[in-house]
Amino acid sequence: MVRAAIVLFEGVTLLDAVGPYEMWVGLPGVEVVFVAAERGPVRAAGGRGALVADASFAEVERADVVCVPGGPGQARHMGGGSLVEWVRRVDAGSRWTTSVCTGSLILAAAGLLEGRRATTHWLARGQLARWGVFVVQERVVFDGGYVTAAGVSAGIDMGLVLAERLTDRRTAQLVQLAAEYDPRPPFDAGSEVTAPPEVVAAARARSRFSVEGAG
Repeated sequence: MVRAAIVLFEGVTLLDAVGPYEMWVGLPGVEVVFVAAERGPVRAAGGRGALVADASFAEVERADVVCVPGGPGQARHMGGGSLVEWVRRVDAGSRWTTSVCTGSLILAAAGLLEGRRATTHWLARGQLARWGVFVVQERVVFDGGYVTAAGVSAGIDMGLVLAERLTDRRTAQLVQLAAEYDPRPPFDAGSEVTAPPEVVAAARARSRFSVEGAG
């Protein structure tokens, strides 16, 4: 049985965690567990929703797949602590260590991405580069056993790509079809390259990362 552990923390972005979960939860021979500092509800970004941690860090000593989502709460872990220590410890025995959005910053804080190719949310690229990471402007980036996804919705893509690695292409395609994942966004504003300049400027103005020089 392959164990995939998805990390939760206060202020996590729900889709960052739920996207990969939905791609992996139905895979044959794969067990998905939400893990946090303590069992129980973990409040998401904005304080208007929560996910439930099935296990605490102390209860999960190994995982074949580790997934670290992002979210505003990520900033509180950049100086270390139980989350970063757990990621570093479990990574030593994992097959794949992954992240979504600013979760890559937590991987960097754990010392796992220095000198590696990785991606993150477009507004946080500058922050990630400061950790000695070679930042790549791609949706999903593989570097050895590390897989990083760009912002939020890219976690679904990462989940599907890894689903193929864990099983096979047909199974991954079945998962995609079951989710009816056939993106046709109503606006061509999904990246800083295609979005209107005024929208990009507004996004930078709203983001804490713009203040810190990201992007």
